[in-house]
Amino acid sequence: MRNQSGVLAAAATWTLLAWAPAMAQRMATDADTTVRARVDRIFAQWDRTDSPGCALGVYHDGGIEYSRGYGMANLELGIALSPQSVFDIGSTSKQFTAMSVMLLARDGKLSLDDDIRKYIPELPDYAKTITIRHILTHTSGIRDYLTLWALAGVDDADLTTDQDALDLLSRQRELNFAPGEQWLYSNSGFFLASIIVKRVSGKTLAQFAAERIFAPLGMTHTRFNDDHMAVVLNRATGYAPRETGAGWATAMSNFEQTGDGAVQTSIEDMQRWDENFYTGKVGGAETIAAMQKTATLNDGKKQTYALGLMVDSYRGLHTVSHGGAWAGYRAELLRFPEQHFSVACLCNLARTNPSQLARRVAEVYLGDRMTPAADANIVAAGRGTGAATAGSWAPTSSELAGYAGTYESPELETTYRLTVDSGKLMLHRRRSEPVALTPTATDTFTAEGISYRFVREKGRVAGFLVDAGRTKNLRFNVAK
Repeated sequence: MRNQSGVLAAAATWTLLAWAPAMAQRMATDADTTVRARVDRIFAQWDRTDSPGCALGVYHDGGIEYSRGYGMANLELGIALSPQSVFDIGSTSKQFTAMSVMLLARDGKLSLDDDIRKYIPELPDYAKTITIRHILTHTSGIRDYLTLWALAGVDDADLTTDQDALDLLSRQRELNFAPGEQWLYSNSGFFLASIIVKRVSGKTLAQFAAERIFAPLGMTHTRFNDDHMAVVLNRATGYAPRETGAGWATAMSNFEQTGDGAVQTSIEDMQRWDENFYTGKVGGAETIAAMQKTATLNDGKKQTYALGLMVDSYRGLHTVSHGGAWAGYRAELLRFPEQHFSVACLCNLARTNPSQLARRVAEVYLGDRMTPAADANIVAAGRGTGAATAGSWAPTSSELAGYAGTYESPELETTYRLTVDSGKLMLHRRRSEPVALTPTATDTFTAEGISYRFVREKGRVAGFLVDAGRTKNLRFNVAK
């Protein structure tokens, strides 16, 4: 007769051995669910069927740790957001443009130290050499073409082309500063890089990136969109809150120029791109490293901007990142290279802050490795102009009348009109409601973060200079 106690002991041991892995898996799943629940709470306000929202991707060690959508991709059709939804990622696109240029440099077709007028001779000769490196690091001094168009009353829903943007930049007669002297974000540089790619390779940036970046990495749902009528599978519609606070309005763009933006992609495709920074499948290790080398100004001061990438730190951890905002879309790709960990947050709703959301998600996973939040380096990248605030100068009605009139800008091909109404100097411009200019100092006014500095000839007002953040000293003259 067999020893029953031994059989029972053996059975118990076998059961424990069989159950242990399952128990461990269950515990891991429970812990993972807790982490994911914390992440889900970050996006809870958009996790509804009546709101646009965001799609999230958490990447770790070469795979997708967690991904899901919160909110709707299309409110009219009732389609929910998912990791397969395709978003316009705005300026997060700049790293793809930089890689395209770097691939051409690797092919020996160009050098980052080439004068951009070698490829785009129609640009003005500013008597200072502007290199490809300058335009890819925001140190060129070239005025931001999107700001110029906004000043001219061009809306992002208008149809604009490469030639329209190139004509605009070719009309500019002044730089914001000498090349390499300062750092100032300018979308113009990356747009011009797209023109260089086309003229050097014989292919549009959309074609070049599709062949040299997206296809090799298996990014089958990613493209530079240079056709405003294109049908894009799985595309999420961009939205913005209505000014009344009730409901949503579609917010899409018909701009066809690329380089500074225009990449449309998904959470799943972005993981393939993110992983390329570890594998170097496209570009190789040397190119990947060069893309992350930050700019140095003429005076030797180091910047945090590299080639289409921000290289910085967050709560003590090294980061490589870039955000984006265009029409009704917002985006962020935040990488922690030393942890082989990244967060991608793509939203189809203006007034969201995916950069902040991505940092909060990273804290859930990496918080125990970070320095205390009080010591965090959380400097938001804003769009402030540094314009003057209201001062003590209070011009009389008769003095204000001296500024009234029509002013024209050949560089913008537009006119502004100034009138005096109820003791206020009012600015009238295309597609904008009249706005009151606030006096700040003698012959200087501000409105909506923009500064207007009047210039005189023989005591009479001859025009004014506009400082609008990414565009400085833009001249308007009294119309003849």
